[in-house]
Amino acid sequence: MNGTHSDMIETVKAKIVAAIKGTGNIAQATVETVTKVLATTIKDAGKVGTSVTDVIANVASGAIRGASQVGADFGQAAKGIMLGVLRGSKDAGTAVLDTIGHTAHVAVRETAAIGGDVGATATGLVAGAIEGAKELGVSAEHAAAAAADGALKAAGEVGSTAVDTVRKAVTKPASGAKVVLKEPAMAVSEN
Repeated sequence: MNGTHSDMIETVKAKIVAAIKGTGNIAQATVETVTKVLATTIKDAGKVGTSVTDVIANVASGAIRGASQVGADFGQAAKGIMLGVLRGSKDAGTAVLDTIGHTAHVAVRETAAIGGDVGATATGLVAGAIEGAKELGVSAEHAAAAAADGALKAAGEVGSTAVDTVRKAVTKPASGAKVVLKEPAMAVSEN
């Protein structure tokens, strides 16, 4: 099973690298690539016993790695990932807000793992969630909060510096939607 995950991540990474190099438009190249990959892969996911959330995680991981490889702006790439995931999975019957939160979690975790800019990634994810919410008829505020929540949960797994960076990034006024944060559950010393 692990082989298929890493194969898919590498495939998406290669497609993202080629698309960004081909167009130079990071967000657009990422949206189109992620949308296409998800639309085709989700159809087959049930047949091979892979969950839609696993497919989304693999695609988001591959896209972050591809963007990093070509030195792309993490904010633009993250926005493209979020929009691509929302467009590519809209027929899969997944809950939109859960999908947004899951995508944000994976993208921030992956960005931190490769030493990328988690703040820019978080900002891009929120912007993508807001734009995608408008297309899908979901509340922009709820979408922004779901993205921020997923990003913060991942940052909480990485460490306090990442949490501070992500919190600052997602609370900047974004595209007309107010982001209300749910604080991640973290062990806090009382002394």
